[in-house]
Amino acid sequence: MTRPAGDGLTDAERFEQGLAVRRAVLSAEHVERATAGITPLTADWQDFITRVAWGDVWSRPGLDRRSRSIAVLSSLIAHGHQEELAMHLRAALRNGLTVEEVGEVILQSAIYSGVPAANTAFRIASGVFAEDPLMTPPEG
Repeated sequence: MTRPAGDGLTDAERFEQGLAVRRAVLSAEHVERATAGITPLTADWQDFITRVAWGDVWSRPGLDRRSRSIAVLSSLIAHGHQEELAMHLRAALRNGLTVEEVGEVILQSAIYSGVPAANTAFRIASGVFAEDPLMTPPEG
C-alpha cells in the first residue's frame, strides 16, 4: 500500500508541501490571487485545501501529476463544476498534457458524462486555449 505523502509531517510541513505543489500545478500567480483574497470566513478553508488537497492528495506518489490532471478534468466535467474547469485545463497543460490530449479527455468524458457536459467543456477549453496562441491546436 502506498503511504500518504503527508505521513509523518506536521500540519505546518504539510501546508508548505501543499503550497509548493499548488503553485507548481495552478501557477504562483493563481495561488497569490487566492491567498490575497483570504478572509476570516475563508481562512480555515484555504488552510484545509492547501494541507489536504495539495499537501496530502496531490503529493501522493501513486499517480503522477499528469494522471491526476486527467482524473480531475474528468471529474469536473462529470459533475458540471465549470467554475473550476478553466483553471484545471491550464494546470493540465502545466502537468504535461497536450491540447490534443485534453480534447481526448473531453471526448472520453462525453461517453460517460453526456454530450451537454462535453459541449460545455469544449467551449471552456476553446476559450482557455484561445488566450494563448501556443496552446491553440493546429488547424488541419
